[in-house]
This record gives sequence, C-alpha cells and structure tokens, in this order.
Amino acid sequence: MTRRIARVQLDSPLPQLDRLFDYAIPRELLDDVAQGVRVKVPLRTAGRVVEGFVVEIDDEDDADRPLSEIDQVVSSAPVLPERLYRLARAVADRAAGSAADVLRLAVPKRMVRAEKAWLASEARTAPVVLSAERRRAEAVLEEFPTLREQLLAGERVAVDAPPRLVDGRPAWARLLAAAAATMLAAGRSAIVAVPDHRDLDLLQEQLLPLVPDGAIIRHDAGQSGPERYAGYLRTLEAAPCIVIGNRSAVYAPVSDAGLVAIWDDGDPLLEEPLAPYAHARDVALVRQSIDGCALLFAGHTRTTDVERLVSIGFVAEVQAPRRIAPRVVLSTAPEHEQVAARIPSASFRAVREAIAEGPVLVQVARPGYAPSLVCADCRTPTRCAHCGGPLHARARGATPVCAWCGRSAHAWSCPQCSSTRLRLASSGSERTADELGRAFPGARVVVADGAHPVREVDDRPALVVATRGAEPLAPGGYRAVLLLDGDRMLQAPDLRIGEHCLRWWSNAAALAAPDAPVHLVGVTGPVGRALASWTQPHYARLELGERAPLRMPPASRVARLEGDTAAVDAALRSLAEDVPGLPFDAILGPVPIDRDGYPGSRALIRFDYGRGPAVTRSLRASVVAAAMKARGRAKDSRSRKAARNTLAVRVDIADPEL
Repeated sequence: MTRRIARVQLDSPLPQLDRLFDYAIPRELLDDVAQGVRVKVPLRTAGRVVEGFVVEIDDEDDADRPLSEIDQVVSSAPVLPERLYRLARAVADRAAGSAADVLRLAVPKRMVRAEKAWLASEARTAPVVLSAERRRAEAVLEEFPTLREQLLAGERVAVDAPPRLVDGRPAWARLLAAAAATMLAAGRSAIVAVPDHRDLDLLQEQLLPLVPDGAIIRHDAGQSGPERYAGYLRTLEAAPCIVIGNRSAVYAPVSDAGLVAIWDDGDPLLEEPLAPYAHARDVALVRQSIDGCALLFAGHTRTTDVERLVSIGFVAEVQAPRRIAPRVVLSTAPEHEQVAARIPSASFRAVREAIAEGPVLVQVARPGYAPSLVCADCRTPTRCAHCGGPLHARARGATPVCAWCGRSAHAWSCPQCSSTRLRLASSGSERTADELGRAFPGARVVVADGAHPVREVDDRPALVVATRGAEPLAPGGYRAVLLLDGDRMLQAPDLRIGEHCLRWWSNAAALAAPDAPVHLVGVTGPVGRALASWTQPHYARLELGERAPLRMPPASRVARLEGDTAAVDAALRSLAEDVPGLPFDAILGPVPIDRDGYPGSRALIRFDYGRGPAVTRSLRASVVAAAMKARGRAKDSRSRKAARNTLAVRVDIADPEL
C-alpha cells in the first residue's frame, strides 16, 4: 500500500530545521497540495504549526511509517518553483547558511488580492521585440565586437563600461539595456541587478524604448507589497521578461534565464546585510553554474573579485577597440599652500573657468557641516560625555551634537586639558558649500547628499557639492569635476579602501563632459595613478597580487566564527577533523570578545576555493550542533545565557577584522 507524501521546506530560522521534512498528504488535500505551494504543517516537538513550501511530492511504499499530516494549504499558487529552491539551497550551502533565510529574501510576502488576480488572469504570450528596436540594441553592443555573440552563447564576461554620457544619460545604462533587450529578442529572460533606485530609474528609462510594455518587471524595495508580489508572480510565468532590481533581483525565478548582469559589483549596496549574507555577485555566479545563462559584470572599475575570475580564465575580459578616458589631473598644492588651502590654486582656477560655462561637480567625503570636532588647544577628538560617541556641528557656532545618541553637549570641556574651545576638524558637504559660496560670490550652489537628495541638475552654471555616490546627473556633463578629501578617504581602516576610492572617483569622473578636467586633489599614489591613466583593471591586478601571499580576500575565502567559547573551540576541532590538510595558519584566533555582556570568542578561517564546500559543510554542522545544545540547556534552565550559547558563521567577508 502506498501513500502520497510531501517534502516541505519549513519557514524557520532555526538551523536544526534546515532540511526537508516528510509529511503525509491527507485525503481531502490530495488535489490541493502541489509542488511549490505554501502550506501549514505541525511541528511535533514544538507543538505548533508553521508555514513552509512544498518542494517535492512522492509516493511512499512504507505506509506504516509514522508521519504528521499537512494541516492546511495556504494558497494554490505555486510560488516556489523547483529552480528557485535549487538556487536557494546552493547559495545557502556555499554560505554555510539556511535555505529558509535565502527564500525569505527571494520570495516576497504574500498579498492575497494580487495573488487572486494573477491566478484568474490568462497566460501571457511571449513579448516581441520589433526588428527596429532589436537593431538599435545590437548597434549599441557593437562597441564591443564580440559581446553579443558571447552573451547569446551563455559565456561569462567582464566589461569596462565607457565613461561618458550618451544623449545626457550614462553609457552604462544604455549598454545593459541593450544587452537585456537583445536577450529578450532571442526569446529568453534577462536579469539586471544594480545598487540603488537611481540606477534603476536610469536603466528603466533606457529599456522602455527598446522592449514592449509589460516586458519589464521592476523589483524595488521601495515598491508597495502588492506591487512587488505581483511582479514576482509575473516572473513565475513561462513568457520571458526583463527583471531589473536591487541585490535580491538575482533570485528572480524566471523560467528561462538567458542573462544575469551586475552593474558596479563593488558597491556595498549589493552586499546582503541579512543571513546568510550572500553578495549579489556570488549569487549570480551560483545561478550561472546552475542555469547555464550568460553572466555579465560591468562597471567603471573592476573589483579584485572579478579580476581574480578573469585571471584564472573563468570570466572573459571584453574591451572596446576604441579607448575612452576622462582627462584626469592629479592636483597637489605647492608647499606654501599646503597648510591653509584645501583646494590647490590650479584646481581653483579650473573651477573658476568651468563655472562660467555650466555646472561643476565637487565631491566630498562626508555629509553635514563639520562631521568631526577637536579640542582647539590640544587637538584631542571630542566625545560625548554620555555614550562616548563623536561630536559634530550642524553649523558654524552651533552647539555640538553627538552622532550616536543625539544629545547636545552644552557645557563640553576637554578631558585632557580642560579647555572649552572647539575646532572644526573636517568639512562636510554643507560647510564646503558655504566656503565655496563665499569664494565664488553670486554662483548657484547645490548640495546633494543623503539629507538633500538631488537626482539631476540643469546645464546652468552651478557649484554642485555632493557626497560620494550621491552625485546628480548633469545631462550635458559637468564642465569640471573636483574630487576633494581623497587623502582622508584613503586613511579609512578598510582592506578595500583603495578599491572603494577608485570606484567613487571613477563614477564621478564618468559624469564629466568630453574633455572636461577632472582634478583629484592630494592623491599621488597607485590609486591616483590608476585614475589618471584610467587603468582600473591594472590596479585590481596589483591589489590581488599583494593580497595573495597574505591569503586575504578575494585571493582566499574568509569565514568568521563567533559565539560561546566552548562552541567556537568545538567547531574549530570539528573543522580540523572534517577538512584535513588545512594550513597551520588557516585559523586566526580565537580571541575573546564581549557579546552584549556575556563572554565569547571569535575566530577567522582562511581557506582556498577548492576546500570551500568541505569547510562550509563542517561549519554548518557545528552551527546545528551548537543550536541543539543551546536548545537543550534553555529547556532546562530558561536562562538568557543558555539562549545565547549559539554559534554564528559568516562566510566571504569582504573586509575581515584582523
């Protein structure tokens, strides 16, 4: 005698539940339970009902095996296709995480009305890209002679986007739109992931003239719940489409993925802040290996991660025959100016000449007026007396305010010399705008930062002071670009700070008009030379070569392990047994840490890519073992300490804390 059973992926954050559970399908639900639907199932040990997804349906001969039955079918919509589950499982295994956590990022929250409307709708026909639009898209790709054929053949490629504006819009958006439209014309879907909503707007603007209405599915965190869920349901259909969105767009379950493209993969916004912390670039690589689709990395700079893939031949480098580069000037102040002048005289003259013709972009490191203050007598950095946070000033002469707790420091005095005098130690966007407004009387000054978002400026003369990444678009291009605070940016304690600075500066330089000067102030090292010569891939190769002997990412993978000291020690012992042959210096630590008042330990594990599956499998097993042990203790004592006796793992840390 046989019976129908369903294998269910539970929607639970508990690591010990990260596997498929068998449930019997009751007779009254035989017609309703299908692969991919949401169901509610009982947990015998917890005595409660949880939601999950049906991953498989099978016939079982052993009808005497005791199985719980599915309690309820939440919806008849098959929202988890098998291809998405395979991707979620592969991403979770690579990151030593849980498939449920990945699915929580990939599948939006259910919206009943949107789902009912989708179930009642008729099947869509495949969108048709007209021949004229197809030729326009292919003409754009001709700037890279082999790119079209490589994408249609499903290859992995890295492209250095041309740093220019075309019809007032960045060339990169036109390039990615053309690649997606070409794939749609071939009858396959395309997915393009970009860092933020401004990039999404530019990309959608370039796509609209190339593809028919309804072929573009926007996946945006700013959308309402019903809009986002309706877009997700559209990607489940057989008709091909183009999905554009932020980092989670790479999970879009399109039926026939022909292309996955990532723009500017070095942007931190493409790093997932939620478990299992998988970067969009890594998800795209996993997806390409499963689906066999084309993979495109594009940017004005190249990350060391992509350069490593290029160096081993895994990703092909595609270059344009005609090289385009901005006119970059490394500007340093003469000795008699270095103390007083923030802007060297040569850069000042360039700004004065350019502002007569149109807008000038001035990029600064930080927003606000004076992001940091020091004692005017002994130069000790100011700190809040309540929480120890840094103080900043919102305007000249204003009362200092703590950046952490928001308290005002009305009666501040220096703990070192007892002085009550303060000095502005840095200039934010607002202070820079104030100073430039006095230096250029009568000039229009525009501030663009997180508190003052500006999407676009016109071609009238103006000084546009923007923080990195918040630069508005000027349709005619900026007549000059001034990059300030470069030396301060490079001082950040970050393994990848050189990469980040080069990316910030390159993206700003790409907004300049043809032949407009780009002045990088106070930077003359390898990063400055790479910008001036526009050889960002060469800089990435240098960085990769320097990190390889030290086995720093991305030359090696790095995992961070932290938790209760005993759990960390047990995990490291298991790792040594499960992965024989790890180098003696593969494990750094463990070192003691404070976990919200409870003692713990932290360790870093460095391992090569070939050992990745074995390492992540061992770490995941240790996480499950620690969770089970903590659950047993919590059941007995119900203490907070027992509940905290768990293990946390994060794999592929971009900037490990050494």
